[in-house]
Amino acid sequence: MKINWVVRSWPELSLMELYSVLRLRSEVFVVEQDCVYQDIDNKDQKAIHLLGYEKKELIAYSRIFNEGDYFKVTSFGRAIIKKEKRGLGYGDELVKESLRIIKSKYGNKKVKISAQAHLKNFYAKHTFIAKGEEYLEDGIPHISMESL
Repeated sequence: MKINWVVRSWPELSLMELYSVLRLRSEVFVVEQDCVYQDIDNKDQKAIHLLGYEKKELIAYSRIFNEGDYFKVTSFGRAIIKKEKRGLGYGDELVKESLRIIKSKYGNKKVKISAQAHLKNFYAKHTFIAKGEEYLEDGIPHISMESL
């Protein structure tokens, strides 16, 4: 099945799209990972939102930032694949599409992510290199990674 990618700025998000995004983020980052944290962080307003649909269901998502809006360099985060859809290659598609959008909107710049540590090898497949030591973010081990 092919993912239908939709790119939205904050003002372009419909209420239904926003609801679907927040629901998916809550399903994965709060319920599945049993992590109580402040997902609504006042950064969504600065982000470009990448929504991936299979038919009419939101199954993939990331938010993308220009340099200075989150880190000093361009970045993406809150990268999610719906649990039932993992292992089908959608995560690779999500990273590739996130990087494609960064390149098309902001040029060929360094990209920094704060990756969950268990995904280090996954992001390494996409040219990301670990920088520094692991750290806890919201009680979950993370590592800073960068790519050009």
